[in-house]
Amino acid sequence: MNPVTQVHRRSFEETLLSARRTMLLSEILKLALDSFKASKTRFALTALGMVIGTASVILVATIGLTGKQYILGLIEKIGTNTVELEYAGGGTTPAERVLFNDYLTIEDEKAVDQAMPDVMYSSPVVSMQAPISFGNGITKDTLVLGVSPQYQQIRNLVVTDGRFFDVMDNTAHMKCAVVTEKFARERYGSDDAAVGQSFQLQGIPFTVIGVFREAVNDFGQSEIAEETILIPYSVARYFTGTDRVNQIYFSMSRLDEVPEAAKQIVHIVHGRHHRNSVYRAQTLTLLLTTAAQIANALTLMLVLVAAVTLAVGGVGIMNIMLANVRSRIREIGIRKALGATYREIKLQFLTEAIIISLVGGIAGTLVGLALPLSIRFFTQYDAPFSWWSVVIALSAATAVGVIFGTVPATRAAQMDPVEALKYE
Repeated sequence: MNPVTQVHRRSFEETLLSARRTMLLSEILKLALDSFKASKTRFALTALGMVIGTASVILVATIGLTGKQYILGLIEKIGTNTVELEYAGGGTTPAERVLFNDYLTIEDEKAVDQAMPDVMYSSPVVSMQAPISFGNGITKDTLVLGVSPQYQQIRNLVVTDGRFFDVMDNTAHMKCAVVTEKFARERYGSDDAAVGQSFQLQGIPFTVIGVFREAVNDFGQSEIAEETILIPYSVARYFTGTDRVNQIYFSMSRLDEVPEAAKQIVHIVHGRHHRNSVYRAQTLTLLLTTAAQIANALTLMLVLVAAVTLAVGGVGIMNIMLANVRSRIREIGIRKALGATYREIKLQFLTEAIIISLVGGIAGTLVGLALPLSIRFFTQYDAPFSWWSVVIALSAATAVGVIFGTVPATRAAQMDPVEALKYE
């Protein structure tokens, strides 16, 4: 046989093989559809397990993302954009640490504000304990904080009655105060009753101009106690008799600026003080990162638990396909007698299992996405959902069809054609 004839023959055989495979696939799909039409209820109930499993995976992922968004939102209200600067001591020996008291001052705050335009708000904090009379001979040591007007934005304080002191109050050294809700209720009976009242702070009368609370539980990250009085820093410094401040807070415009800003703030302040003095900047970035990691881990765990329902659905598919094989033994025998191979029989039943699983997975995906998309469409809340959960759910549904369809398909393919034709 000449080379040209060999090439034509090889090409013809490849064309026949390709055509045979194409026909085989189309035949398998047609047989699968005919099988589904003959047992619609049985296959619908089998696919229902996959619908529930796939929808559960997507809904659990959506619930986990919603919880994560809520938790991170609460933490952000504490002040994740905030850098807290404090004096951590100075000197290389214990004697030097006693000798050097290189505390922060209001001038450090001004220097940072001038050098860093990205600082949105800043405030010094001076803290002290003062005896306050609550009437009926009761006197309590109460926390008094001297802060600037911008402290309200830094700490996300909500004024429930009255107002917060402003720049004019601070500049004019007004003897005014903003108190916590618990202080107002214990001393004056209610929030609104406290506004306009006065109290004595080391013999000096102060007028209550507002009542406040923190916007969210701060998880112990705030210096504010349940009974706290806030007064202008310009007034508080006269009670301490020094320019020293306990902390200085700086609020940045964006969260991603915080780590670098903390380093820069320490560098600026350290350049204004003794070289052995130590200043420490604290942020809530680590807390936010840790909370996100915990939320992701919980979401993953819940998704894995929900994926168990996919395995349950897979068991249902295997049971139905085994029953399907038993009911079609004569059909298998006839097909084998007509020349169907082991591979073709196995592929036929495996394809049926995959189609059942995949159809159920697609329907479950639509059901799972319906809830978050409906919330987005009909409400103002932007319900989160992950497209990765859709990919995982559909991939898992396909894998379940392959894994749990292999046993019935293999059993069908291994049948002896003679015994199958004798089966009644």
